Amino acid sequence: MSLWKHYHTPRTIDEALELLARYEGQARVVAGGTDLILEMHEGRRPPVKALVDITYVEGLDQIRLEDDWITIGAAVTHTQVVESRLIQERGTALAEGSSVVGGPQVRNVGTLCGNVAHALPAADGTVALIALGAEGQVTNRQGSRWVPLLELFKGPGQSAVDSTRELLTAVRFRPTGEREASAFTRVMRPQGVALPMFVVAVMVRLDPALERFEKTRISLGPVAPVPYRSRIAEEVLQGAVAGEEAYQQAVEAALTECHPRTSKYRATSEYRLEMIKTLLPKALATAVARVRGEAWAAPRLELADKYSSFGSWR
Repeated sequence: MSLWKHYHTPRTIDEALELLARYEGQARVVAGGTDLILEMHEGRRPPVKALVDITYVEGLDQIRLEDDWITIGAAVTHTQVVESRLIQERGTALAEGSSVVGGPQVRNVGTLCGNVAHALPAADGTVALIALGAEGQVTNRQGSRWVPLLELFKGPGQSAVDSTRELLTAVRFRPTGEREASAFTRVMRPQGVALPMFVVAVMVRLDPALERFEKTRISLGPVAPVPYRSRIAEEVLQGAVAGEEAYQQAVEAALTECHPRTSKYRATSEYRLEMIKTLLPKALATAVARVRGEAWAAPRLELADKYSSFGSWR
């Protein structure tokens, strides 16, 4: 049985939207396709009449700094994100998160916006974007609107973007500025390329003396059906001296509001709660050290070999 009958490569957003309308819910948008195609092959998503490939739409493969926002188009791959000097320096958590998505083959094809649209609560790119205060651009035939990223999720694997008539055309975030930095960390099973068991991303701003927290954003996953921002932990850190005592207070606050579930294939809820105690202080300490210019906190990015997309089939 064919998983799709027609494959379209529109050159404009309007053309892509017209195709979605024409197929009346029987078409799906594809860019990298690393999640969608696999799920269709495994029977977790039904066959469709058509796939609409948006990677040929001009401009969607670009990363731009405009109007004090870093904007990332829907066709930008994880490898492009990792290799972007702008994101390495002004959105470090995102570069770190994208650098551990799948393996080189996946990062060379899979897109950041696809990571967001797939709507998993522990998606590396998504968790990092939430810590950076990102927004998503949702486009339909009536126009485009920017939506806070957290509003784009309805449940595990359930996006608020209606893929039968809408496109997630870009994401954007404010670049970190003076006295600001971000960090990302996670734990995963050690066997080869694996999905994350727990993910943490943070953004911090320190006071002019680089002693106290002025602002933080803390993103955790999976601790809820959707990607999650720990606002109670953020409130605890407001005005606190940036150090071990504050990190532990943030952990205690996060534990009161996080309710991770046990996953048969990844980790128990108890283990994930323990990981909050380990990974949240690590991420906060790393971001603070980056603001202070401490060398040990320099990001270690897994840069993909863009020519290794077709590796061994061992």
